[in-house]
Amino acid sequence: MKMTIPNLITSIRIILVPIFVIYLINDKIPGALVIFILAGLSDAADGFIARLFDQKSKLGSYLDPLADKILLVAAFVVLAVMDLIPPWLTVVVISRDVLILLGVLILFLNGTDFTVRPSFLSKMTTCIQLVTVFAVLSAGYFHVFSQINGYLFWATGILTVSSGLHYMRHWFRTMGEGAMSD
Repeated sequence: MKMTIPNLITSIRIILVPIFVIYLINDKIPGALVIFILAGLSDAADGFIARLFDQKSKLGSYLDPLADKILLVAAFVVLAVMDLIPPWLTVVVISRDVLILLGVLILFLNGTDFTVRPSFLSKMTTCIQLVTVFAVLSAGYFHVFSQINGYLFWATGILTVSSGLHYMRHWFRTMGEGAMSD
């Protein structure tokens, strides 16, 4: 299997996560913001390049959402520890991601044939989570973000819970809700 450019870009995004976290824990918010923006741009770039040059791959279908989850979970955990994001929101975000990973694991262990394809609601959830982290990191530079962050936290929480429930509904349909035989 050869490495595609989109998968290379996604791998670089994963490598940026520890650098992002180091900037955050050292209270170097401008540096963390720059790394976060680079990670966001790389997310857009890998998808664009994959579609434009027909370089979509099965590895990329797993790697890209995994890279998003690694970045977002790291961001939410560190920002909650820094008291910049409410802990309840971090728990909601991580719980949804654990739920998704467990659902994929259960489908895999069950031998169910499935394709990883995020729904529109899932894409919107990832988008609002990215916007939330960006807004928190940018609040010191753009006063409007500090004024709307509370609303953004609630919107992110509601959308994240909705997306988690949507995944559960999909899995129940995929696996069937019939009783197990003895």
